[in-house]
Amino acid sequence: MPIVMYGIKNCDTIKKARKWLDAKGVEFTFHDYRKDGLSDELISSLEASLGWEAMLNKRGTTWRKLPDETKNAMDKTLAIQTMLDNPAIIKRPILNTGSVLELGFSELSYRQRFSS
Repeated sequence: MPIVMYGIKNCDTIKKARKWLDAKGVEFTFHDYRKDGLSDELISSLEASLGWEAMLNKRGTTWRKLPDETKNAMDKTLAIQTMLDNPAIIKRPILNTGSVLELGFSELSYRQRFSS
């Protein structure tokens, strides 16, 4: 299975992760939530492995702009709907290597995962 990176093209963390993978010659495809879309099936599959709490980026502006009632009522169902409505709220990148999903970018973690 090919490696797939999920995220948003103009995100700084995505740019760092893509640059790192390119420099190491790791082949991957990039799935941009905004351009390529985000289905209920995809988000539910990612959530089943990673958990909605880990996937929500609570440090970004998208989270801060949510009404307090929404933030306080957040549960799995609401989180999935919020991620579908606001893909920018999903922590980035999500890297699917075929055998594991990795959330976020850590040079150390990528080095360990892709060392030959």
